[in-house]
Amino acid sequence: MTAVNTTERLTSLVQSIVKAEKIRLLALDVDGVLTDGGLYIGAGGETSKRFNVQDGLAISCAIRNNLIVAIITGRQSEIVCRRAAEVGITEIYQGVKNKKEMLAELAAKHSLQLTEVAYMGDDLNDLSALSIAGLACAPGNAVQEVKEMADFVASKNGGEGAVREAVETIMKARGEWAQIVAAYINNGQGD
Repeated sequence: MTAVNTTERLTSLVQSIVKAEKIRLLALDVDGVLTDGGLYIGAGGETSKRFNVQDGLAISCAIRNNLIVAIITGRQSEIVCRRAAEVGITEIYQGVKNKKEMLAELAAKHSLQLTEVAYMGDDLNDLSALSIAGLACAPGNAVQEVKEMADFVASKNGGEGAVREAVETIMKARGEWAQIVAAYINNGQGD
């Protein structure tokens, strides 16, 4: 790696941290972000998805520490509602065709500027929301167009800890990760 590439990467990292410290709301796509993107369809037509427990724990921590977490997805699934309930997400928007509009509405609902809103997506249908997010995030296996638009690209793939990385980045930038860890050391949290 050349000195120019190293300097560019460091500059990008610093800019991501500056953006992350302003974040008050994190919106997430589901398939390919909260899950590995696979859809498992049984013989009877039932669908299942695989979620990552470390992502879930990070989401629970973030919510307890006043980060609003929302789901914005184009698909509809009762499984998503169930997982959201398990980790404490109450802002769930399914069947969304225009994620950019939904993200803007969500920011307005919570009286936030778009600079205070992060969005994590992995594919072309997430580009519109990523284009207005104050912090555009992508899992490591996102499509190239998404990675190019992202301020933060996780080292982990969707459904394999990418959301955990994004949450940790935001909470560390906000100066809150150490107190989250301390709460687990001192008391546990029951999740």
